[in-house]
Amino acid sequence: MVLERVLSEASRAEVPALVLADAALAEALGWDHLLPLLAAGLKRADLRKRGDDLRLACHRAFVSSAVEVVRLAADLARRAAHLKAVAPKLRAKAAGDAVWMFLTHDAVAPAALPLPDRAARRLCDRLVDLGAVRELTGRDTFRFYGV
Repeated sequence: MVLERVLSEASRAEVPALVLADAALAEALGWDHLLPLLAAGLKRADLRKRGDDLRLACHRAFVSSAVEVVRLAADLARRAAHLKAVAPKLRAKAAGDAVWMFLTHDAVAPAALPLPDRAARRLCDRLVDLGAVRELTGRDTFRFYGV
């Protein structure tokens, strides 16, 4: 209903409408965090639908997105467990704080770690070698790493 209401008021406001619809869904389900289930699952053509057709498209989007979210969550949990398992192998002084940063942030730049620059880059390279984190940018400089 939120999605339809926003789109009826402002037909070109698809992004705010999807964010508000996902927020309403999270609120209705009692979640603490918003997940972009409708935004990820609805197609542009679905946003032109109204009434029961839009409601059915939202149901389909929710189900298909939920399946993908569960798969991604399982993968993320497995990767986080692996990072925790290799943490004792790290010898850097602030390795525990660095591991905590990787577990609590989407992406981490070596410069943000509580280590000198060279030590931070070496720690990130070591974690990549151990398969605990991934380099996310594909660049040689100004890299970001994440679980």
